[in-house]
Amino acid sequence: PGKAKCEDVAQLLGMPLERTVKSIVLATEGPAGEPAQIWLLLLRGDHDLNEIKASKVPGLAEFRFATEAEIVATFGTPPGYLGPIGAKAPIRVVADRTVANMSDFVCGANERDYHLTGVNWGRDLPEPVVADLRNVVEGDASPDGKGRLAICRGIEVGHVFMLGTRYSAAMNATFLDENGKTQPMQMGCYGIGVTRIVGAAIEQNYDERGIIWPAAIAPFEVVVCPVGYDRSEAVKAEADRIHAELLAAGVDAILDDRGERPGVMFADWELIGVPHRVVVGDRGLKEGQVEYQGRRDAEASRVAVADIVGHVRKLLAN
Repeated sequence: PGKAKCEDVAQLLGMPLERTVKSIVLATEGPAGEPAQIWLLLLRGDHDLNEIKASKVPGLAEFRFATEAEIVATFGTPPGYLGPIGAKAPIRVVADRTVANMSDFVCGANERDYHLTGVNWGRDLPEPVVADLRNVVEGDASPDGKGRLAICRGIEVGHVFMLGTRYSAAMNATFLDENGKTQPMQMGCYGIGVTRIVGAAIEQNYDERGIIWPAAIAPFEVVVCPVGYDRSEAVKAEADRIHAELLAAGVDAILDDRGERPGVMFADWELIGVPHRVVVGDRGLKEGQVEYQGRRDAEASRVAVADIVGHVRKLLAN
């Protein structure tokens, strides 16, 4: 009593969740004026329905989930105690492959507060229509039979869709086959999303300070940060020269000429994620040096003023 979930039933009976069967009720609309066709999809208690797979079952291309009123009218009980045995109205039963191979399983008895144990195909109910209905889980056998599946995070950057004849038939886009007969074209589409590439790059390249762009798609490859640009003629002149020389060398560089304090400049460009930074300051210039720091580098390094452009170009080439 009161055990409406597979997990609760398995715990009560002291058996693995894998021995239970969950019932999912779908409906498809029939001709106008006729009641909807009710379908009962059966999955192992620890598995979840894959709606795309379900839509590929013949007759379920345009399914919806049944309402509670339809469920009560068909099974005589509310959800939580549903099963393939003893429905009050005709149903179509489709079992996932794993369920079709089960024996002595537990399912709802179509009566509130009751479940059936020891249920077997062929003895207690007819053999079902069998289909692949569930989401894969960690440890499932791989399709090529050479190992086990692992569940990993992914990012959809590109896609391929098989459209079939859905649009070609509507547009009367046809061809003549080898027998001279008119056939609708088989269509597909594919593409790479520009904005998806941006999102994927950021998801894989960032830290607590901001983005870390790969140089190939960074908004700028190098930022020149002069300390005291609005106060020191020497700093301004050298920063302008380095910036101009980088541009002339084909490097996508930007000069921060705002005259901001170093901390503000650095924080802004780390947030934006420019992969290479050159810092020009009075103190360094007196020693003939500037500071270079890659976005992933923990510390800055000193580079001779005369060598900085070549140093950056070498890094970009690598």
